[in-house]
Amino acid sequence: MGGVMEEEVVRGFLRRFLEKFPAPLGSEDPLPLNPLSRKVSLDELRGESLDLGLRLLNTRDAPSTLNAAMCHAALAELLKADLSPFHLPQEAEQQQGEEQEVVLLQSEPVQRLFLNKLREVGVAWHQNLPSPLPVGPSRFLVCSAHAIRNTRRKMEDRHVTLPDFNTLTGLKDGVERGYYAVFDGHGGVDAAIYAATHLHVNLSQQEGLQSDPATAFKTAFTRTDDMLRGKAKRERLRSGSTGVAVLLQGEWLHVAWLGDSQSMLVRRGQDITLMDPHKPEREDEKQRVEDLGGCIVFMGCWRVNGTYAVSRAIGDFDQKPYVSGDADCSSTRLHGDEDYILLACDGFFDVVRPAEVPALVLGALREQGESPGAVEGAGCEDVSEGVLGERVAQELVAHAKAAGSSDNITVMVVFLRPPAQLLLQDQSNTAVATEGPAQE
Repeated sequence: MGGVMEEEVVRGFLRRFLEKFPAPLGSEDPLPLNPLSRKVSLDELRGESLDLGLRLLNTRDAPSTLNAAMCHAALAELLKADLSPFHLPQEAEQQQGEEQEVVLLQSEPVQRLFLNKLREVGVAWHQNLPSPLPVGPSRFLVCSAHAIRNTRRKMEDRHVTLPDFNTLTGLKDGVERGYYAVFDGHGGVDAAIYAATHLHVNLSQQEGLQSDPATAFKTAFTRTDDMLRGKAKRERLRSGSTGVAVLLQGEWLHVAWLGDSQSMLVRRGQDITLMDPHKPEREDEKQRVEDLGGCIVFMGCWRVNGTYAVSRAIGDFDQKPYVSGDADCSSTRLHGDEDYILLACDGFFDVVRPAEVPALVLGALREQGESPGAVEGAGCEDVSEGVLGERVAQELVAHAKAAGSSDNITVMVVFLRPPAQLLLQDQSNTAVATEGPAQE
């Protein structure tokens, strides 16, 4: 929803929200949704609370910008509260093993308090709407995302769409931002969930986000990996995740990645390389591992020390530093003629070449454009049936599966121009190719 939200839309949602949440949760009342963890550190509280709030509000069909604004306001109130009643006693094992004391909170009661703060925000805003009303991003964005488990026993991918990055994280520096990410877990889904919950929060807290976004992105990945290390040690977790994250910041596109999940740009129908995925067989990655005393061996595919088929990842602490947690980052200036960004896991890119993507996307747009009821729409929340461009990711996933992928498949397409414009440009190019250039 572009521009200032209409007052009646906001009031209507707040009224429906309060009808379903008429009174604060009592100390024994069950939570409407399960929190991600039973125990949460103070560093993890922001990400886990925002995740819970967004999941709850998304089930209420609120506009994404309002969701983000309410969650940010509720989190700000939560962090002002005295959280000491929720502190857990430090375990002896933790006392001996941690270099510094980590304060852990009981997740369920502290998240009950957060949801009550969210309700308080709804009550206050229903009585007096905030001024100005939350404003959505001015950039026209349609986001199509689709993920399938495929033939694998478990679904270990996660993805994140945050067109309202600034609103959710409280940034007010005047620079418009949107954040999108795909995480491909292995050995369990814990690392992928963790990265999807905390990476964007850690990124927002970097002082150099505007002046040095590459360093900010790399630091955020490292911070997320370090936080997961503490949780993995406390809870004996063993999993890892590759990841690719995109930050649209003003006129710039920043991409950061660990492992073989990838992102690519399409400009005027041509695929543009943004990154070189980390794979064990990549010569510089092989040399890095060998310089550390490790090895790359072929066991059905190339693996680090005969274990993981990725050379960089969040988690995988039993193979650090051979499996590195150091992200790479690239930056590209946008000129306004870009079509879209595509993010996907290796379940897609293992069977689809980047050069094939533009034709596949256009084919999906043509198919939907010819169907009755197709309309233009904006926004990166789950778009409603009939919005032009919404089924593109679903078509790409189906193509990858038909091409032989048996892995989890996640695809996200973030359109930088209205999909209808891409169809019109395609029709114009087709007419020129058929009829030849106009004669003067």
